[in-house]
Amino acid sequence: MNQRHHEADEPHSLVLRLGADAPLVLESGASLAPVQIAYQTYGTLNADRTNAILICHALTGDQHVANVHPVTGKAGWWISMVGPGKPIDTDRFFVICSNVIGGCMGSSGPASTNPETGEAFATGFPVLTISDMVRAQARLIDHLGIETLLAVVGGSMGGMQVLAWASLFPDRVFAAMPIASAAKHSAQNIAFHEVGRQAVMADPEWRRGRYQQEGARPVKGLAVARMAAHITYLSEPALQRKFGRKLQDREAPTFSFDADFQVESYLRHQGISFVERFDANSYLYLTRAMDYFDLAADNGGSLGAAFRNTRTRFCLVSFTSDWLFPTADSRQIVHALNAAGASVSFVEIESDKGHDAFLLEEPNLFATTRGFLNAAASARGIPGGAA
Repeated sequence: MNQRHHEADEPHSLVLRLGADAPLVLESGASLAPVQIAYQTYGTLNADRTNAILICHALTGDQHVANVHPVTGKAGWWISMVGPGKPIDTDRFFVICSNVIGGCMGSSGPASTNPETGEAFATGFPVLTISDMVRAQARLIDHLGIETLLAVVGGSMGGMQVLAWASLFPDRVFAAMPIASAAKHSAQNIAFHEVGRQAVMADPEWRRGRYQQEGARPVKGLAVARMAAHITYLSEPALQRKFGRKLQDREAPTFSFDADFQVESYLRHQGISFVERFDANSYLYLTRAMDYFDLAADNGGSLGAAFRNTRTRFCLVSFTSDWLFPTADSRQIVHALNAAGASVSFVEIESDKGHDAFLLEEPNLFATTRGFLNAAASARGIPGGAA
């Protein structure tokens, strides 16, 4: 717990600190200052500053894309995708990933210390949107001296950030790759998030969000939220293939409420491991930011208007078994981009791994990513690379 709380203020990452003289004005009308953004970089920025790729992480991800995580000791969450010779090739590209504001791994969020009180912000932190996260990332890109990103890439909540980047800063995004994402959060997904938030807030140890100040931890509520959410990241075929109705370390049912089935034990493990690295209030804030995301509503009710006259080239990816962000969501974006006259390609990948397929070994995703980024790099005159 102490290590996680330490990461909120003094992370094992590079850090950009913006002072009180450079407030971040949020969509809610609130101003956030000072602001801290924790980030990781991989590879080398070329002399022309044209080879930078920004990776946007998903709800429960962070900036530790391709390095050992300082809290868990595990490999980065996209180690299969990012690295030397990999689809996002750090021998060729300068890769950046920041912890979103509202997160808990070093960027300003509810777990951060409020300089005015000396205590964690908790639920006193302002409610955020995806666009707020992107505007904070733009400050980081400014700080790094990068005018135009070669590409912005991300899946799920990361894909929402990619779309917001392309809409808010079209001249700064040469190529955009939203994976397993949508232009708005569906009613069903908002409902799943509300179940998770209620699980957290119903835990007596949540203490109205002031658990840090009161030395408590709402681990049970957060674990249940993670368990419920994790089911939505999988597919029925994947669950059936991996677990079926197999029992966990026993020959027969115990006729109790112990974890008789392997799938029960798996979900409990997911919940327990999650609470060791994630802040409960951050979970509330980030799920709420996803709920508020509606790119068409932000552009007069027209999704096409969000990308009007864009010169960004797009590649959208969906997975056949993803019922959380189904292919229809990606097709809606493709239609809007076509209406806006954008350069867009679309790939639906056959997979039974559900929404989490973008994080797993998917050769077709690797090939699509490598091909799209190499084509973008060639169009921008960046040497090297092979399909």
